[in-house]
Amino acid sequence: MNVLDLMTTDPITTTADASLKEAARLMMDNQVSGLPVLDGGKLVGIVTEGDYLRREADREQPYRLSLLQALFGGADGEHEVENVSDVMTTKVHTIDAAATISEAARVMAKRNIKRLPVVDGDGALIGVISRADIVNAFTKPDEVIEDEIREDVAVRLLFLHRDAVGIEVADGVVTLSGRLENRTEAHLLEELSKRVAGVVRVKSKLEFDVDDERIGKRYPPLVS
Repeated sequence: MNVLDLMTTDPITTTADASLKEAARLMMDNQVSGLPVLDGGKLVGIVTEGDYLRREADREQPYRLSLLQALFGGADGEHEVENVSDVMTTKVHTIDAAATISEAARVMAKRNIKRLPVVDGDGALIGVISRADIVNAFTKPDEVIEDEIREDVAVRLLFLHRDAVGIEVADGVVTLSGRLENRTEAHLLEELSKRVAGVVRVKSKLEFDVDDERIGKRYPPLVS
């Protein structure tokens, strides 16, 4: 399973010249704790609740109050108007859409961050993946995973008969069995099953009637 399969493709974003109040309102209204900062579609930074809190902690106040609260009437007195560029983090950890979920999880754990912007080769933002996305994927019930592989992958994508393959799922581990017409179908079923959200691993016991030479040169052999 790759980042592409779980990422949010239409994340809420802001710009460097947006006011802090505007960005804070976006976070509150959309219940997110961070916003990618874009310039012409390219990622130039990220602003999070942590950036607001660090900014507020630098102020000489007899108490500590988050800037999110201060901006919306939680403090006495007025704060100067500031822009996102004043607090955003410019050294942003990103990830490629083709990276595995395990890779994304390792980066988040190592860097102690909650989300990773997903960018293309030109630095343009194409999505965001969060810790919650990863956790939610792996809490999907086994029976739902089995149904998605059978109906969405086997039947709708590969045009296989509903009973052509055996599909068993236990704790996210998928076991495929049965006999298909050729190696191509067997390989595609295995690879596409890995992309279903919630799948931890795929074990293939698939057999096939025809060993396609073209596929045999590109991929390691499956059970035959």
